[in-house]
Amino acid sequence: MPCSPCLTRTWDNGNLSAATDQVADEVPVALEYNGISHAVMLASPDCLEDFVTGFSLTEGIVSTPQEIRDIQVDQGEKGITVKLEIAPACFFKLKEKRRTLAGRTGCGLCGAESLEQVYRQPAPLTTGSRFSAPLLHQAFRQLKSSQILMQHTGATHAAGWLNPEGQLVMIREDVGRHNALDKLIGALARGGIDGAGGAVLVTSRASYEMVLKSAAAGIGFLAALSAPTSLAIRLAESAQLTLVGFVRGQRMNIYTHPERLNRTSESDS
Repeated sequence: MPCSPCLTRTWDNGNLSAATDQVADEVPVALEYNGISHAVMLASPDCLEDFVTGFSLTEGIVSTPQEIRDIQVDQGEKGITVKLEIAPACFFKLKEKRRTLAGRTGCGLCGAESLEQVYRQPAPLTTGSRFSAPLLHQAFRQLKSSQILMQHTGATHAAGWLNPEGQLVMIREDVGRHNALDKLIGALARGGIDGAGGAVLVTSRASYEMVLKSAAAGIGFLAALSAPTSLAIRLAESAQLTLVGFVRGQRMNIYTHPERLNRTSESDS
């Protein structure tokens, strides 16, 4: 598990005592494509093959996981380097639009050099399953109880996959919300699972980048524990993605394309 013990002091009702806490590991992860450095992200050091696959897909570096020919993870003193070998055509396109990207856990657009690089428009999502509000609430409760790293550290986000039958079948955690989503998308791709038929649940706000990553992966339903942003709503509307926020208790807000949400307790795939 990517966490480590840490000595601390606990203040409790006027009493100070020594204690041991579990803190989430956060390390620099450098991504190299065909020997060329492309990005350095801060991430939890697990499921890195999933992470770099999802990142490569959602950034448009590759179109399919088959275009990633090899992945090698090298642990160094200062961090981790993940070396990817991608198809020559993909590497040529990457060199044409290459940008320097210094990633942080709270920002998914660091390093973009122009507005054109920010405002990508994914193809409209015309398919997708329907899910009921009660099922989404149940799935979020299950997601919370399944966040093992969060339970140990209190410092991570999670992204979960709800399949067309309404079952929460895959979860990825990370100190960064974007990373957790990339890990999930990468795991789906590496497992040969078509994302178009299900929904993604995230334990964070739904920013523009979270919507963009979901749409780029062909996922037409994104439900978030917290709020979306105005730019995320506009992108979800134009991409024909169902965006749901504030999924808490028995309430939720449906911001775009409510046709994928059932009012009944059944989920129709």
